[in-house]
Amino acid sequence: MTEQLPVDVRGLVKRFGRTTALDGLDLRVRRGEVHGFLGPNGSGKTTTLRVLLGLLRRDAGVARLFGADPRRDAVELHRRLAYVPGDVALWPELTGGETIDFLTALRGGVDQARRDSLVDRFALDPTVRGRAYSRGNRQKVALVAALASDVELLVLDEPSAGLDPIVDAEFRRAIGEERDRGRTVLLSSHVLSEVEALCDRMTIIHRGRTVESGSLLELRHLTRTTVISELAGPVPRLDDLTGVHTSQLDGRRVVCEAEPAAMQELMRRLASTGIVRLDVRPPTLEQLFLADIARDTGVETS
Repeated sequence: MTEQLPVDVRGLVKRFGRTTALDGLDLRVRRGEVHGFLGPNGSGKTTTLRVLLGLLRRDAGVARLFGADPRRDAVELHRRLAYVPGDVALWPELTGGETIDFLTALRGGVDQARRDSLVDRFALDPTVRGRAYSRGNRQKVALVAALASDVELLVLDEPSAGLDPIVDAEFRRAIGEERDRGRTVLLSSHVLSEVEALCDRMTIIHRGRTVESGSLLELRHLTRTTVISELAGPVPRLDDLTGVHTSQLDGRRVVCEAEPAAMQELMRRLASTGIVRLDVRPPTLEQLFLADIARDTGVETS
């Protein structure tokens, strides 16, 4: 029997009146990976997550968690997953520790040692009541509860919002540990550096549709590599090379952008003059993101 994907979304459609929030969206998350879910505000990320959590009913398409229906099988599925929204609301009279214990009890159980370790690492005072917490501390409560729960899938929607840099670094380390333990993570984020650092694969969406999906290495074919070189002799002719775009010449220093197919010939010509210094910068996630949005909208982003 084929193993069921933790998240399997195909052709998902969701409408709110005359507004189509999701327009045939596809999203597949493999077991044991950290999967980034990227898109600008209003692209449909939160709507997708709410369908997967059983909070919204889909209008068309397929949405499955571990092969089960998010609405029909919500009770069973919510024992196997933990969700952290981007702006956490807590019970005002419960302390942070009581909230963590309550949430973990609703799921598959708690790793007590990890719970206590995360409380220390996130610098959380668990004796404070929910009404007294700042936004960042409310996020910490939800993150500790999720990361300490004995679940198979973490669904995180802008989870680091409100965290200070020190706690954010701990959060990133904790997600790396979850990957090492074989946990599956679906991470929706606007922080491109966070996704680039943490995610094995990613899906980029825009206007309710999937634009691209794959690993960062697989998606880097979509844009150009920046090459900065200082040469021993005069800069060779480059303007006749298809796929090489020279942006700056300064004496024996040249800065250009090259498409993958042109890299070998570009390196050959630069080496023919003698390379003193070379800096090759692959496209960043931000460049990929902007390139994908440009393709989807037909508007240049550079």
